[in-house]
Amino acid sequence: MNGRQSTVTILMADDDEEDSMLVREALAKSQLSIELYIVKNGEELMDYLYNRGQYTDRSKAPRPGLILLDLNMPKKDGLEVLRDIKIDPSLRQIPVVVLTTSSAEEDIYHTYDLGANSFITKPVTFDSLVEVMQAVGKYWFEIVELPLEVMGGRNEREPYQSSSS
Repeated sequence: MNGRQSTVTILMADDDEEDSMLVREALAKSQLSIELYIVKNGEELMDYLYNRGQYTDRSKAPRPGLILLDLNMPKKDGLEVLRDIKIDPSLRQIPVVVLTTSSAEEDIYHTYDLGANSFITKPVTFDSLVEVMQAVGKYWFEIVELPLEVMGGRNEREPYQSSSS
């Protein structure tokens, strides 16, 4: 570990405000340097990724290094969004972790069939959620090698440490 800090952008798509707040708090407690952006439905997620509407300013909507995706959302559900992301050559390298209340075998099968990188059933306790967020952060931003573009231009592994924000 070289002690330098880097911040990774995570984009979370979830229409449940309480779940979004809990994930934000769990990420803060996980001691990872992460900027979390939250969208409330699949259409808003695609607007964010394509810099449309309220997301035209890339400095306020940076390319995510990881997407946390709920399956059950209004306007465009998680499966539709996942399909759209994975068929687009400009987006498909972004890892997508499905984080949902479902544990249905059909949902698990469909998400992997569409190209999801991971499927996680939302934990029921806050402490378990913190553990899951720590594991997700460690795995995706410290262990695996991701394309440079996905990592926001980083050209080497750097440890992620807690930011004070």
